[in-house]
This record gives sequence, structure tokens and C-alpha cells, in this order.
Amino acid sequence: MDTTTPHYLNFKLVHQLKRRIRIIAPVLKNDQERAYIFEILLKKRPEIKRVRSTFAIGSVVIEFDSAHLPVNNLLILIDAVLGNIAAKPGAVMTEQKTAEVSGPVQEIDLAVEGMTCASCALLLEMVLKRDPRVKRASVNFGTETLTVHGQLNKEAVCAKVDSLGYKAFSMDTLSQRKKMIEKEQLRIDSARRRFFWSALLSAPVIAVAMTMSRSRGLHWLQFLLTTPVVFWSGKPFFVKAQRLAKHRAANMDTLIALGVGSAYIYSLPAFFRRQGHIYFEAAAAIITFVLLGRYLEERAKGKAGEAIRQLVDLQPQTATLIKDGKEMTVDVETLQVGDILLIRPGEKIPADGDIIHGLSTVDESMVTGESMPVVKEIGHRVIGGCVNGSGVLRIRVTAVGMDTVLAGIVHMIDQARSTKLPIQKQVDQISAVFVPAVMGISGLAFAAWMLNGAPFAFAFGNAITVLLIACPCALGLATPAAIMVGTGQAAKKGIYIRNGESLEVAAKLNVIVFDKTGTITEGKPKVSDLLNLSYLSNAEIITLAASAENNSEHFLGKAIVDYAHEQAVGIKETSHFYSETGRGIAAGMDGKKLLLGNKAWMDEQHIDVSGLIAAAGDFAEQGKTPVYMSIDGKEAAVFGIADKPKQQAGQAIAKLHKLGIETLMVTGDTEKTAHYIAAKVGIEQVIANAKPEQKLAIIERLKAEGKQVGMIGDGINDAPALTAAHVGFAIGSGTDIAIESADLTLVQGDISKVADAIGLSTDTIHIIKQNLFWAFAYNTIAIPVAAMGKLNPMVASAAMALSSVSVIVNSLRLSKK
Repeated sequence: MDTTTPHYLNFKLVHQLKRRIRIIAPVLKNDQERAYIFEILLKKRPEIKRVRSTFAIGSVVIEFDSAHLPVNNLLILIDAVLGNIAAKPGAVMTEQKTAEVSGPVQEIDLAVEGMTCASCALLLEMVLKRDPRVKRASVNFGTETLTVHGQLNKEAVCAKVDSLGYKAFSMDTLSQRKKMIEKEQLRIDSARRRFFWSALLSAPVIAVAMTMSRSRGLHWLQFLLTTPVVFWSGKPFFVKAQRLAKHRAANMDTLIALGVGSAYIYSLPAFFRRQGHIYFEAAAAIITFVLLGRYLEERAKGKAGEAIRQLVDLQPQTATLIKDGKEMTVDVETLQVGDILLIRPGEKIPADGDIIHGLSTVDESMVTGESMPVVKEIGHRVIGGCVNGSGVLRIRVTAVGMDTVLAGIVHMIDQARSTKLPIQKQVDQISAVFVPAVMGISGLAFAAWMLNGAPFAFAFGNAITVLLIACPCALGLATPAAIMVGTGQAAKKGIYIRNGESLEVAAKLNVIVFDKTGTITEGKPKVSDLLNLSYLSNAEIITLAASAENNSEHFLGKAIVDYAHEQAVGIKETSHFYSETGRGIAAGMDGKKLLLGNKAWMDEQHIDVSGLIAAAGDFAEQGKTPVYMSIDGKEAAVFGIADKPKQQAGQAIAKLHKLGIETLMVTGDTEKTAHYIAAKVGIEQVIANAKPEQKLAIIERLKAEGKQVGMIGDGINDAPALTAAHVGFAIGSGTDIAIESADLTLVQGDISKVADAIGLSTDTIHIIKQNLFWAFAYNTIAIPVAAMGKLNPMVASAAMALSSVSVIVNSLRLSKK
């Protein structure tokens, strides 16, 4: 017997105890994304109790139940999983090639408080990007969030943000998100209160100015009422402008501070000397109208983020924990994996978990988009935030904090909302020079009027009007406001968008490539036929096949394992296991060499399966997938595995055809099976027996032909094609690698939502273009008109405030789509 330590291709075993091992996996080193995916895939096995990874060195510690998962099987499983995820492109590694500073690259997402216009976001981005440790930085004014990819920790990023006069907050957990929402409401209340007092004090000042009274007493009233408006209501503008000046930067607050400060300071000598024009009413009105705009803007932004707030509110604050036979109410933040929770009828489920006792229905509509409650019993998984029906459940917690499905969905929406579309990047370039340009135009207008012989007061008033009429906020909000509402609407429909850029691209798609199994079909295959030509009994064949496939994640492999359970035959330990994506598997058991897979896999291994071809052909003509099996190099059996098309598949394909979109099925299945399923759903173009690299080549060929290509898939073998397509759609029930590789996730696997996503994308782009048109038109017309002396400062400040609000209100029309 060979007692040498087995050699594994993708890792090195460095430490082993009875229930714990530690490995070093080069593919995970300095790659947080791959390490995260690896943890997710391992945790799907109930026998694996805990996974802790240190991605900086590629080290992983795994705690497992050795009674139910022999260590040899675990090591085989680990090697197979690592081999599969090694094919996934790693963004971190490509970034580090150009890194000037050593250390792991990580992604940091923070909420930012205190941004008042698009220029604030651009300033933060500029300062962050100056740091050589920052590889990429994106700040979104509309969502008030920032994302940094670099070699800084969270504390360092927060310190940089704080130094500019803003405040950064963590939003890692749903509880922290709830605190953000509470802060948002406080900001709205503060904005309303500040505007109320400013309006109350400014109204008499404006009324006196309109009477053109020369009464000394009324002038004193204007002075006394304007002063608190400027120095209390307007204080944030001056504080922010001062901090920005220290960094040699300017934004909308700078323009307002200059306009208000100039009007107030110019009025003081005229007031005390009792000669000359006073602009107290302009200073007070400017601040009041701008505060009104900020208040309306905060309210509108709150409505635009309603969808994500509804998701965050799904998580309850407390949970009923069962410990030592006693029930106790605890904060959800204190829950740990493995805790046992009691869920009473009508309660929200506090965390993801597996049911260990009870039977009930669960309403998953807010998370999955499924309108009907789903029956749940022992062994079923439940999602935190969903509502329990009439039964009492006990669950074992499987994920907490950021690892829960709900937190993952919220994070995915955050990523989409914070993404800058190509169209927005062009707007940013304009916005970056907008404020300095406006200040220059204001100075030129003043100089031109003075040279023309106009009175100083008239020239000064026109210069202030130019400062106040300009609005970079409308430009800055045009795209993020629409994306915020669009991604929220998509989430309500069960479409989760990882990458906001896909919202722009999806509207242009003219070809969509479909995988078959689990995408067009239900992904719940069942063994319906078995032809056994070997010397072994059917029960022995099923045992060997199921034992080999037990290490596989493929749908067809799971069908054979399920078939073994149905036939009440045992599953044994394999001595080795190897998976060839898109082909089949090889395994060893009881001294036998086993191969299971498609005809191409058997041909590559030089196995003659001529005795099985006729039966396999019959299976394929009935829409069943044949899985060949050989033992020790000789044909042994063929399984017929049936997988029905999804109910809505035909309707989904018809919708796409109505939109003028070409459809194509590319599958690793046989010609007959593929054509049978394609005919059922209305797809005419079929490419069968396709390996993952062939799927990728087909996507690249279509792109080279100038077509805009979408890809819909659910498996590991689809990941390269999903990444290569212009827009990748992942089936929510598919593998984690497929979901990580895609741009959009269809939660319930409802492919009819692809047409909905394309429609929403088209509507979002139309809204963005409308927003940008009106924002550019407003500034193009308003600034010259102000410079020509056709507006007064009060009207200018009111128009500026309303321009930002109009952009958000227009974006909110998406919520009715």
C-alpha cells in the first residue's frame, strides 16, 4: 500500500489535526476576492464548521466534522474548488503589478457626511488619488458614499476625509446602515430647521427691500435680522469654503460664501455711513433659497434611496436565542455562526440559517421577488430579513454580519450606485473646472461693467449674480440620481446590479447568449433512466457513480447523488478526484478507476462507448442528458438525466425577440438534447458540446463582429464567458463564481427579467440624458444672462436651488416604471 503523502496541485497542507487543517494556497495570496469566494464555497458543505483565511499570505484554516467528512475527501474537495476558482480573473493581482507600495490591496466602502455639491465629491476623489497607496477612488455625491481600492486601512481613509471637513462612517453591517439612515433623517430635520429660521428672519428683510424704504429704523431691522441669517444659517457655507481654501480648492460652497460675504460686507459701510446701496436682502435671500434647495434635495435623495432603505429595514434588531435550554432576547449584532434561534409566527428571520426543527411558510418576496410564500422544513435554508408564516421554526445560524444574503444584496446595490458610468466621467471633467471658470466669469463681468461706466453697485450685483446662478450640483446629480433610483427599482423586481456601468450598456444589447442547464432549464435534473452494461448490479453502479460525483458541484453530478439517496444506496470515500470543467470527472474508489461525463470526455480518455450510444441517443431525443460511465477503461453504464425548461423560458425568449434581440444557446450538452430544449423555448441558433473556452471564444467572436453581447449563465463553466460579455447575467441559484463574474443577478432565476433589466436600462439612460441636457442648458443660458445684468441675486439663488431639485425629481420618475 502506498503511504506517501498525496500531492495536491493547488495547495500545500502545512498543519493537520483530527478536526482542523491549515493550508497555503498560492492562488489566494493577496487576493481577497478569491479568498472570499473560496470561503463561501466551502461553507456550503454542512460538515465544514469554520473557515478562516489570511489572504495576505494565502493561508486558510478549516475546521470540519471528521465523522461525516473524512479528511481525505476534504482535501480532494479543497483541491477541486481551488482549481476551479483559479480560472477566475483577479482584479487585485493586476493592480499590484503597478503598485509602488508593498502590502495587500483592499476595498474600503464608507459613507460620507457633509458633501454639499458635486465639487465636494471631486475634491475628495482628487485628494485620495494623490496618495500613492490608493489605486482607485470613487466618490459619489448622489449616494454620499466612497469606495477606495488601495493599501490604506479604513482608519487612514477616514482621517483623510475628516481633514477636509467631512465625516466618514463605516457601513459594513446592516446595523451600521440603519444608523446611517437615522443620520440621514437627522440631516433632513436639521436642513428643515435651518431653512425655517432663515426664511422667518429673511421675510421682513426682503419685504423692506421691496418697499425701497429709506427709513433708518427699517434699515436697522434689516441689519439685525440679516446678521444671524448670514452667521448662523449660513455658517456651514463659510466653514466649508475656509477648509477648502486651505487645500487650494473650491466648490459650490465657495461660490455661495463669496456671493453672500461680498453682499454683506459691501453693505456694512453703506449702512453705517448712511450712503450707497445696501444688499442685506440679497445676502439673506441667497442663503434662504439655497437652504430651501438643500432641504428639498435631501428629501428627494431620501426618496431616491427608498428601495435600499426597505432592504436594510428587513433585518430585525433583536433575535430569540436558545442557549442551555433557555430563551433569551439578544441584539442581532451579537449573533454567531452556530447559534440556535427561535422564530415565532409572523416574526422576521434575524440571520441566514438552516432549519433544524419545525415546518412553516416563509415570505421571501422582498429579497427574491417571489410573490408566493415558500414552504420550509427541516434541512431547508432561510434568508435573514424574510418573514416567517404560521409555523414555529428553530434555525442554526450559518451567516452573520456582512456574510448574510441580505447584507450581500445591499453591498451589491451600493457597488452599482457608486459606479461611475462613462457618460458621468465626461461630466466630471467639466465639473472639475466649473467653479474656477464661474469665478473667472464673475470677475470678468464685474470688470466689463466697470469699464463700461456702470455704477459700482450695479457691476457688483451682476458679479454676485453670476456666482449664485451657476450650479455644478445639477451636473453632478444628473447621473448618480438616476442610477440610484434605477438600481432601487431593479432590486424591487429581483434584479441585483453589481456594476452600475451595466445599466448603460444593457440598453445597447442586440445578442444574448444562453447557457442551458439551470438557465433555460429548471436546474433540478433527475435521473430518469439507467442502462447498465457492466458486470455489477445497478445498486453497485449507482454507489460508484454517486461516490465519485459527491465531490462535484455540477447539476448532473448532484442529480446522480440524489438518485443514490432515493435508491437508499450508500456513498463511499474516494481515493482521488479530478474535475474537467465542461467534460466530466475522474475518481478512484475501491481500486477502481471511474470516469463519468459526456461523450467528448470518453473520447478524450479513449474509452469505447459504442454499446451505450444507441441508448444515449434515445435519451437525447427525449430532451434528456446522457452521462456516460466507465470503469477501469471500459464502458459500464449511461444515465439519462431529465431537466425541464423553466415555465417562463418561452415567454422570456419571445420578449427578447420582440425587442429585436438575437438569441443563441451555447451548451456543453449533446446536439440532440440541446436542439430539443431550444425548440421548446423558441431559440433557433444552437451550439452544443461547447467547452468553457469555446463559450468564451463565441462571446469574443460576436464582439469582434461589432455586436453588443449579453451572456446568461449559472455555473463555474460560464464564469469566463460572463466576464467577457458586455453584460453578464447570473442566475441567483447558480454558483458563487458565476454570480461574482456577472454584472447583474436574477435572484429567482427568472430569465424573463432579462427583458425587464434591458427596459429599465433604456429608461435610466433616457432620464440621465434628460438630466444632463437640462443641467447644461440651464448653466449655458443662465450664466450669460446673469453676466449681462438681466437677473438680480435673489432670483439667481432661487433658480440655482431649484435646478438641483428638478434633476432629482426627474430621476424619481423611474420609480413609476
